[in-house]
Amino acid sequence: MQQLKSTDPKQFIADFYIGFTRDLLAGDEDAALVVDRYHTPDIVQVADGNPIDRQKLIDHTRPVRKNRPTIRMEVHDAVLDGDLLAARYTLHSSQRGKDVSIDVHFFGSFTTDGRMRKAHMLTRALS
Repeated sequence: MQQLKSTDPKQFIADFYIGFTRDLLAGDEDAALVVDRYHTPDIVQVADGNPIDRQKLIDHTRPVRKNRPTIRMEVHDAVLDGDLLAARYTLHSSQRGKDVSIDVHFFGSFTTDGRMRKAHMLTRALS
């Protein structure tokens, strides 16, 4: 995983999500270990008003592993201020012959070693 301050914010956020998905799908490693490699133990992500803590994030890995999506990120804007990162990106996902694109407005904080501490995301599915 990349250090937060040594990477362009656009590249950092793309590498974070692509790396997390890649590591989840790479083998039989315990999902909790993968989650913990990318997130702090007290992680809370709020996606469209729905809070997701560490356990819910681990639980969410089961359908990801089952459906085995491929993802691509198109990062439009990203800025870093200390440990805070704001980004606007489009997430493109393909699984089981279905393509989905989602606009995301992301506001989060990370540790210096690149693990996510908290995040707020507003999303909108594109047609």
